[in-house]
This record gives sequence, structure tokens and C-alpha cells, in this order.
Amino acid sequence: MITADDFITEAGRAGFDFYTGVPCSFLTPLINGVLSSPALAYVGAASEGEAVAIASGAWLAGRQTVVMCQNSGLGNAVNPLTSLNHPFRIPTLFLTTWRGEPGIPDEPQHEIMGQITQDLIALMRLEQAPFPPARQALGPALAHAVERMEATGLPYAFVVRKDDVADTPLNQAPRPLPPPGRREDFPAEGDRPSRAAVLEHFLALVPDEAGVIATTGKCGRELFTLADRPQHLYQVGSMGGASGMGLGVALNSRRPVVVLDGDGAALMKLGTFATVGAYAPSNLIHVVLDNGVHDSTGGQATVSASVDFAMVALACGYRYGASCASLDGFEAAFRAALASGGPALIHLRIAPGSMAKLGRPTVKPADVARRFRDFLTAPITEPSPA
Repeated sequence: MITADDFITEAGRAGFDFYTGVPCSFLTPLINGVLSSPALAYVGAASEGEAVAIASGAWLAGRQTVVMCQNSGLGNAVNPLTSLNHPFRIPTLFLTTWRGEPGIPDEPQHEIMGQITQDLIALMRLEQAPFPPARQALGPALAHAVERMEATGLPYAFVVRKDDVADTPLNQAPRPLPPPGRREDFPAEGDRPSRAAVLEHFLALVPDEAGVIATTGKCGRELFTLADRPQHLYQVGSMGGASGMGLGVALNSRRPVVVLDGDGAALMKLGTFATVGAYAPSNLIHVVLDNGVHDSTGGQATVSASVDFAMVALACGYRYGASCASLDGFEAAFRAALASGGPALIHLRIAPGSMAKLGRPTVKPADVARRFRDFLTAPITEPSPA
């Protein structure tokens, strides 16, 4: 058995400095140890898939990351692990527990996952090993994990058994309540703008030093068609993960960060709104382009017609929320968000449909991720004095 400090010390020597996840009783000592260490960053996620997305954003911003979760949450993590980490080749040290281990009494809901945990990890084509059982095994095991992540560009998993880590008390300060956010509405009459028109307008407004994460589907494809820039990341797959990625970037970068989200994607991971509001990065602007449909799959309606995303965001702790339905309203809201600081959410209702000649990113996802990481970690060029 090892202590949380043993793991944290060796993991730090191996370069790991950012943690996120969802608790499990088997992980309590490790999470308590990380939360009690003022030198470490830990983001408590609303779901395991969100944690994977947050860690991916943190890696893009230059951090080495650890994701911790119960094996029952592997199901929530399968989508981003296979459709985000795999195509973009984003590594993370993935610690999952072994609830329901055959032969050890446990709750009935863990029985099936306990039987298939290692098989599921292998099915996702991720390398894995048992969690190091002794202090002297930690350094070599972590060094091997780092070597394999560098070779594959993929996550590496440790499977944590009950009592692998000694009990650790929790020393966590209470999280302060955020101040009330500010709401603005920019009503408009007439036809709603197209997404392409909004993105064209956005490209003229967004600062050169800002990182931009475009959600999966036609949003990223249209952004690429209009302008391909190193500051753009075109998310593929991992629907709903753009806001988590944006949070991971924003918490670890001085740059402005803009997430271009969709209504269907935002609804899929609505819990991320609460995580963003709680950790409150002042450099994050979250734009929800709401056309009321799943545009990439034939135009089936979402439930966004009855959702006020700006009000949801403010209720979750965002500092600014705006609703608009025109290009002028969007510009006013975006300029206000830049000036007032975030996290800010702009809910823009747009028309369904997409560009007639719609391209796809020709840069491979892994290359997009690395040029985006290079952009984020490069020094910010200050504007020249007039």
C-alpha cells in the first residue's frame, strides 16, 4: 500500500501537474491528497466524459494531466476517449477503479463493469497496467506510462483496486459563491442570420491572440471553410465536449478562449455549465449558436426552443449572459463579453442550414491539436503602440 503523497510526489517528478475527475471511494485518498495540496490543480467534473474533455483542454494548454474516475463511469468516458483523444492523439494518465472485482463482494450495479473493466480499456486500444502496489514501483511504472504516452499519443490507464492507497484526510477550503452575473438582451426583428454569416462576422471580431474551439459538426466545417488559422481547433466527435475543452484551456492559459458551441451539443453536456461557473475562468467566452436542430444529421429538432441558455449560464455562476438573434446583437454582446470578463455566455438564435459549398478540415486532427498547442503555449504578442 502506498500513500497519496507517495503518488503525488512521483507523479510530479514525471511531470503531471493537472488533475480532474469524478470521485470514487477507492480514489478518496488520492483525490483528498490532490485537493489538500496547494501546489496542484484539481477540477471536479460533473461527469467522467467532461473530465476527459477538461483534461484534453489542459493538455492543449501545456499541462500534463491525470483523469480519475470509478470504472462505472468508463461508459461516460468511452465517447471522448475514442472520438477525441484517439483522433487528436491527446494523452492523459487515466486512473480508473476496479469496483465489482470478481471474487470481492460489492454492490450489484458494479458486477458487469467489474467483469469487463480491463477488456473495455483494451477494446478502446489503450494500454493499461495495475496501479503500482508499492512505493518503489511507482517511479518505474509512471516512467513507463510516460514513455508509452509519448510513443502513442494516447491515454495510459492504471486500474486502482480497493485499499491500493492508504486513507488520507481531506483539507479543502469551501468554494466561495460567485457574485451575481449580469444579463443583457438584444432583441431583433426579421430573419435570423445563418451560421456562416455569424462565423464570418466573428472572424472579424475575435482577437488575434484568442484560441477558438469549434464544436463538432458543421460549425467547425464552416469555420475551416471560411478561414483556417492556427488558433482554431475543429472538434470532431466527442459531442458536447467543446465547453469542457475550453474550460481546460482557459484555466491554464492567459489567452482569451472562445468556444463556439451548438444547441444540441450544449444540451448534451449541460452539466459543464455548472463546472465552468464554479471555476470561473475570466478569459472564457462561450457562444451557443442555436439553430434549434441537429443540422448535421438531417435537421431533427432539439429541445432548445424552450431553453434560455443565458439564464442557465447565469444560474450556474457565469459572470455575463446575453441573448441575441441578429449580427448586430451578437457583435454588441461579444464586445461586452470581451470588455467585462468571463466566464461569459452568448446565446445566439440562428437559422437552420449550412453553406452550399461546405468543406471539411484537410488538416489531420492530430496536426490541428499540435499546432493549436503551439499557438496556446507561444508568448502572447502585445499590440504595437500607436
